[in-house]
Amino acid sequence: MKFVIAAGGTGGHLFPGLAVGEVLLSRGHEVMITVSEKEIDAIATSGRSEFRIERVAGVGLQKKSPAGFVRFLRKFYGGFRQCRGLFNDFAPQAVLGMGGFTSLAPILAGRRRGIATFVHESNAIPGKANRLNARFCTAVLLGFEECAQYFPKSNCIVTGTPVRRTLTERVDRAEALSVFSLRPELKTILVMGGSQGAHGINTSLAKALDELKTLPIQVIHFTGKEDEQTVKEAYRGAGIPAFVAAFWHRMEVAYSASDFAVARSGAASLTELSRFALPTLLIPYPYAAEDHQTLNAKIFEKAGAAVLIAEREITPGLLAQKLRLFLDDPAHLSEMSAHAAALAPRDAAERVADVVLSHCSNSS
Repeated sequence: MKFVIAAGGTGGHLFPGLAVGEVLLSRGHEVMITVSEKEIDAIATSGRSEFRIERVAGVGLQKKSPAGFVRFLRKFYGGFRQCRGLFNDFAPQAVLGMGGFTSLAPILAGRRRGIATFVHESNAIPGKANRLNARFCTAVLLGFEECAQYFPKSNCIVTGTPVRRTLTERVDRAEALSVFSLRPELKTILVMGGSQGAHGINTSLAKALDELKTLPIQVIHFTGKEDEQTVKEAYRGAGIPAFVAAFWHRMEVAYSASDFAVARSGAASLTELSRFALPTLLIPYPYAAEDHQTLNAKIFEKAGAAVLIAEREITPGLLAQKLRLFLDDPAHLSEMSAHAAALAPRDAAERVADVVLSHCSNSS
């Protein structure tokens, strides 16, 4: 059969979608991935020739800006027409949307064709796009059980958040560290802000380096494009060994090299961190829709897998203090690691594929 997976806009939508696509391909089906026009989508799908990749017009909805709303409508209508044309050519049996503005046009185009439509919501609280998407879907698939309350009229199925196959196995630690030219005797901190970096985390950590430079640490830091050079200079000035890059494709190597992490709390990042049993200092993105990253983080904090700090509360001293707690109590760090591993969903991509295929088989 043939399937369309609408993903993109952020790594949190795109990478789980690619994971489901990998499963469907392995089972002998054909997959088209529709992505946004953002550069990050082009970078992340570069070389993925096993899929048919199509860039579809679309932007996020900005209700407070009349001009922004008009632009949204124009882009949405263009994307909807584009999807109808693509689907006439590809003839899919179902459409799976991974959330966000990139899913709406493909799901509506699928609905228009009369085929099965699905949406996956990774976060503990859904965004506006998925609340709308759910009205047109055969089923709503969830990363967190806590999210079901927001879809009272939908057929909700908890699957967990899919991760790519490359992220299912750990790389040898010494081998992973050698990729970054780092030393095995030092504790390694992974700092990441999602697929596009996190300016707030980057600046907060840079300011705390003077208080951290006496500790036996080294850092792997993925900054996003804007802050890469500034952060490199900050580590150089503090004398802390660090590998700094704007973006990194082989996250399984970074996770395997690290002892704990500092990160945002998007659902896809949390899922990957838990798969590698990494205790994490979570700093939610303060402007996430309906503050969903804080709710995600609280699930991990309650489980004992993470420490949560609001970005507005961070000072160099507080950040250094929290990081020292990870270093000074190895037993507690090991306990947090076990709690993180317990939260990792098993076979989420397979579960999502099973749901989609079962509905298509039942309707054929």
